[in-house]
Amino acid sequence: MSFSFSRKARTGKPKTIKPGNLPMVPEFAIPDHFRCPISLDLMRDPVTAPTGITYDRQSIERWLDTGKSACPVTNRALAGEDLIPNHAIRRLIQDWCVANRSHGIERIPTPRIPVSSCDASSILSDISSASQRRDGERCLELARRVRFLAKESERNRRCFVSNAGPRVLAASFRISIAESLLIPTEILAALVGLLPFDDGTELSEMGSPESLNLIANIMKHGDIGGKLNSVMVVKKMVSSGEALKNAISRNNDLVEALAEFIKNPVSAQATKASMVATFLLISGDEKMATRFVELGLIPPILEMLVDSDKSMTEKALAVLDGLCECDPGRETACRNALAIPVLAKKMFRVSDMATEFAVSTMWKLCRNCGGGCLVECLQVGVFQKLLLLLQVDCGGKSKEKATEMLKLMSGCRGKLECIDTVDFKGLKRR
Repeated sequence: MSFSFSRKARTGKPKTIKPGNLPMVPEFAIPDHFRCPISLDLMRDPVTAPTGITYDRQSIERWLDTGKSACPVTNRALAGEDLIPNHAIRRLIQDWCVANRSHGIERIPTPRIPVSSCDASSILSDISSASQRRDGERCLELARRVRFLAKESERNRRCFVSNAGPRVLAASFRISIAESLLIPTEILAALVGLLPFDDGTELSEMGSPESLNLIANIMKHGDIGGKLNSVMVVKKMVSSGEALKNAISRNNDLVEALAEFIKNPVSAQATKASMVATFLLISGDEKMATRFVELGLIPPILEMLVDSDKSMTEKALAVLDGLCECDPGRETACRNALAIPVLAKKMFRVSDMATEFAVSTMWKLCRNCGGGCLVECLQVGVFQKLLLLLQVDCGGKSKEKATEMLKLMSGCRGKLECIDTVDFKGLKRR
């Protein structure tokens, strides 16, 4: 934990003084019992363990989060729920800060009391009861409270997750009043606020056709926040197991909404989440890949690859590779003037993952689309890049595909002059 002081220079402007540069005068000497034994910084939220040692809450919780279960000072057993706020020490620290205010020391604000397991359980129980009796206003109030508290601290978020918060919110969403999108949208926001959580099966309540239709409705007609939260939940559901994945695959509205988020982005985060969900849906499923191809996904992905950041590039290449598992996907990509040049550009200088997907996609096109793709590969300098790829440390599968592509291209090598650069502006996009 960092703690800095500021004092006024002769010019009257505040000057920041780091802890290591504090002047050696009594006014700035932090009393030892105000320091956390772990960070050695001034405690902002002192808590006392049953062992009698007082720590700053953030420091001791980080210690316990690493898997340690003993008091750092006494080595006696210690759990997070054993920590008790030390209000007396906190008030003394605040008084000390006020006493040194003339030196630019700011008073430490009173920390918010974290949610206890009992509190979290009670709030979640109230949400369940309110949704059962169709009390929309109460559901809305409690969902907002969960979202606010979870956002307030990581400890609060974990507390709600450990008390089955995701399952309760998912069940409440399923039976939420659908007179407007406000209530289900707020429940989705609270659910996303609890991410990440490992047990995705808790979302099984949202796998019903009614719930999926409601999510699709929010994705299409909700505000920007609602759209983002809905696609984040869909991504989590798709990765939670085959049952939810299959349920989403059968919902045409949801599939179309995912494709729309990629074709017409509402935000970078929403687009990336849609990419991940789409990739998981099409992986090993040619029928679903064909469905996304028919929705016109390949052209916007290729356009996106011309200029995007590393994370977006990796996700777009992964989706493109999945779409090229099916015949319509390969045919569509081969007809697009951007496909081979973009893949050639992304073979290097992005990441190992990007290289793997770019090579895999190009290999699928070269194997299945005749000599046209091979000739184009030679035109944009893929032959030399594949030779270079074989000299660097890349994955075994990428090396096998690169070797096969070199053999395929060797038959027409020499007929065309290989070039190393491509001007994207001169390409006709179709």
